[in-house]
Amino acid sequence: MFGCLVAGRLVQTDAVQVASDKFVFNLPDYENVNHVVVFMLGTVPFPAGMGGAVYFSFPDPASGAPVWQLLGFITNDKPSAIFKISGLKAGEGGAHPFGMMASSSSSPSVAQVGVSVEALDQLAQQIPVSSAVVSTVDSFLQFTQKMLDSLYNFASSFAVSQAQMTPNPTETFIPSSCILKWYENFQRRMGQNPNFWKN
Repeated sequence: MFGCLVAGRLVQTDAVQVASDKFVFNLPDYENVNHVVVFMLGTVPFPAGMGGAVYFSFPDPASGAPVWQLLGFITNDKPSAIFKISGLKAGEGGAHPFGMMASSSSSPSVAQVGVSVEALDQLAQQIPVSSAVVSTVDSFLQFTQKMLDSLYNFASSFAVSQAQMTPNPTETFIPSSCILKWYENFQRRMGQNPNFWKN
């Protein structure tokens, strides 16, 4: 019914069913995993009005007990989701439906991804941990912002005060304040309309 994907690894489709509505994937060597994708295989849909809450569990470094965190959910209309797990904080677990059903591993480097089949109304009321949400900012936009930061920092490294300037008729000087003003205006426009550069 479900699959789990981590970059550089084989797709997992061997979820362990720990209850009639609960499924768990073991995720070895989770310390080296940044993102995880959970998806429906397309063989069995959710029952009408149901979806799957996706949880991530890793051993608490202090106690070794599993710490579960809600990542988000999948449904028949949204059959896959990608979650960032590299930013999750140890020891900050929350309420979860797995109890002691999920098999805990003796290895401290094995985590688990759990899917709990729940009513869509219930899923809509749950709040996933914010650090699991993958940025929706376009990669071109991120590149552009980093490039502009780099340009401004590079140009600023050559800044001299007017008192330090020596006359040079072959050079044209641009006040750094004008570049900074342009960049701040660019960021403001990007915040108001992230798609303006596509027009």
